[in-house]
Amino acid sequence: MPTWRLPHSLTPRSMRVRILAVVVGLLLLSAVGSSIVLRTVLLEQLDEEIRVDLQQEAAEFRLLEGGTDPATGEPFADLESLFDVYFSREVPDEGETLLAFVGEDLHDSRRAQDGAAVTQLAEPIAYWQSLEQERSGTIDTALGEAGYVAIPVTGRDGSEGLFVVANFPSFEQQEIEEAVRLRLTIELLTLLVAAGLGLVLAGRVLRPLRDLATTAREISETDLSQRIPVTGNDEASQIAATFNDMLTRLEAALTNQRRFLDEASHELRTPLTVVRGHAELLELADGPEGRAETVALITDEVDRMGTIVDGLFTLARTEQPDFVTLQPLDAAEVVRETHRKATAIADREWLLEVDDEVPVLADRHRLTQALLQLADNAVKHTGPDDTVRLGVQGRDGQAVVWVDDTGPGVPVSEAERIFERFQRAEPTSDHSGAGLGLAIVAAIASAHHGSARLVPKDGPGARFELRIPLRNT
Repeated sequence: MPTWRLPHSLTPRSMRVRILAVVVGLLLLSAVGSSIVLRTVLLEQLDEEIRVDLQQEAAEFRLLEGGTDPATGEPFADLESLFDVYFSREVPDEGETLLAFVGEDLHDSRRAQDGAAVTQLAEPIAYWQSLEQERSGTIDTALGEAGYVAIPVTGRDGSEGLFVVANFPSFEQQEIEEAVRLRLTIELLTLLVAAGLGLVLAGRVLRPLRDLATTAREISETDLSQRIPVTGNDEASQIAATFNDMLTRLEAALTNQRRFLDEASHELRTPLTVVRGHAELLELADGPEGRAETVALITDEVDRMGTIVDGLFTLARTEQPDFVTLQPLDAAEVVRETHRKATAIADREWLLEVDDEVPVLADRHRLTQALLQLADNAVKHTGPDDTVRLGVQGRDGQAVVWVDDTGPGVPVSEAERIFERFQRAEPTSDHSGAGLGLAIVAAIASAHHGSARLVPKDGPGARFELRIPLRNT
């Protein structure tokens, strides 16, 4: 029999269910707590209102007791006259009952609609009639607890009487209870609706996270092309965008790794074949001279493989954030140092053309590496009678560093191609090299937020320039 299961996003372990449960729990606790506090406050306010009303009724009766009879203009001759005047003027407030006794007999009474009738107050009346002095407080009755003020009085004719004002709050208390219950019910229903809407909205807000998990599951070791759709600018969307950026970096790193392996395998195949072929012929070589010649060929190919591997490793590192460490320095001083080093490469006429100071943010080691690579290229394509110029100049917000030679030069049609990996200029194909030097130079320039290019010139030779931003001083 098939079993039905909740979707994963609605299980108790789901993030949106847990978040919503916490929020709903806090709101529920707040609703119940606020209802309890509201009930307590309202009941306390009711008790205070009853106390004030009772005191006011008692004060009004005392004031009338010390006054005069409107019918005679004299003090009240007896209690009956006092009670008749009081009851003719007074209307009981909500929940109140007014009682007047002459001796043991009830003289008159008034009560509000929710007040207690005399027949319901047999025990309280017996207690009140036993009092010899004024007293106020609460007493249990058939209608629940009631507040009261009982005032014994004595008429001018010596008769004894009793005035009682009692308030029965059970009806008002019931109204408060019903109002609080109604409020709590409305809050709970509202909370239930809000929870349903919150579940839907939370699902939409957290959708980028679910897409992230789905994309992460779909990504294989070799396919990093999947991306998460990003809409909005909230935290979840920012996480998705950051994940996409991470995938882009990983894809670039994987592409670079594949490129490194493909290029290495392609470029190393030829020298390895040469090495293997000559190694097999080593035993067949005639005499020491033949073997020495074969060993020299093998050694040369091994050196070329080392150069290729070093170049590929350098190019692979250009993708890393720590490939260059930019620091404030004087490009003119770097060019001077490079010029001194370049003079030891070969016998050429080495000239230096520099400004006094060219401030840049650059990596001294990488900038020197690029210039020496250009100088080495110039040596390979020139003779002892040629001139090689190294120079630097600040121009239009850029430091322009150049290596200029008087060799055969490079065709304009190949100006862009020679900066690609494993590319060599046609006129210089007889020179040994892996074809990685200018690619490394271009990568170093790019890492400095600049560029490398072959500049057309009127005279003979080739002029290579590096352009990097000047440093604000």
